[in-house]
Amino acid sequence: MQQDHVILGIHIHNRMKKAPAVQALLGEYGCNIRTRLGLHETGDTLCSSAGVILLELVGAADKIAELESKLAGLAGVEVKKMVFDHE
Repeated sequence: MQQDHVILGIHIHNRMKKAPAVQALLGEYGCNIRTRLGLHETGDTLCSSAGVILLELVGAADKIAELESKLAGLAGVEVKKMVFDHE
């Protein structure tokens, strides 16, 4: 049986202040992160203070739920979850 595809979307407000706490959690759960993509607006005259990280997660459901809960518990961090199962 194949494992579900679990995607977390993490919206970080005030990236410069909040990113270290988010990064610490991502490091703690690094073995559960298959893919990580970071997005923020940037250009010659702009570097957005907000950003989005997309994570593809693997491993035990309780570890994934733990990471989701800890991220959601950080002030200034919003988390959304998508699960694609195999039928």
